[in-house]
Amino acid sequence: MAGAAPHPNATLIARFYDALGRRDAATMIACYAPDATFSDPVFGSLDAGGVAAMWQMLCARGKDLAVVASDIAADGATGGAHWIATYTFSATGSRVVNRIDARFEFRDGRIVRHDDRFDLREWLRQALGWKGALLGWLPPVQRAARAHAAKALAEWRASRIERG
Repeated sequence: MAGAAPHPNATLIARFYDALGRRDAATMIACYAPDATFSDPVFGSLDAGGVAAMWQMLCARGKDLAVVASDIAADGATGGAHWIATYTFSATGSRVVNRIDARFEFRDGRIVRHDDRFDLREWLRQALGWKGALLGWLPPVQRAARAHAAKALAEWRASRIERG
């Protein structure tokens, strides 16, 4: 039906990506259920605490992050979106344009499961330059990227605990 209001869960997805574009981790985290999970090719599977810490870290570090979300759709149980994140990868100073397909599951008006999918080899090519282009298809290189992300997240979480 033309002109119909979007489903509330589609509005939730739009609010989530709008907050990401403003690097507003608190608003993003409020979109998730207390027991939410997240997964993507770099961070792997995260529980609710990991989800919150990841977005806090990425928002704090993503000084030049630009986000464009499109194809947002949802019903009472599931939804999806396509989004593009453009930023400088801090470890190398390389510019990354990451094209991501997101899938969501909802419960009680909040995200309970969030899965992001993107081409890890393409991300490695952009983030690591020629090394990523030549070696990004190798499982050890992909494992190293995941280990680097896990270490960065663990250090971020530890630094927050130390601050109390």
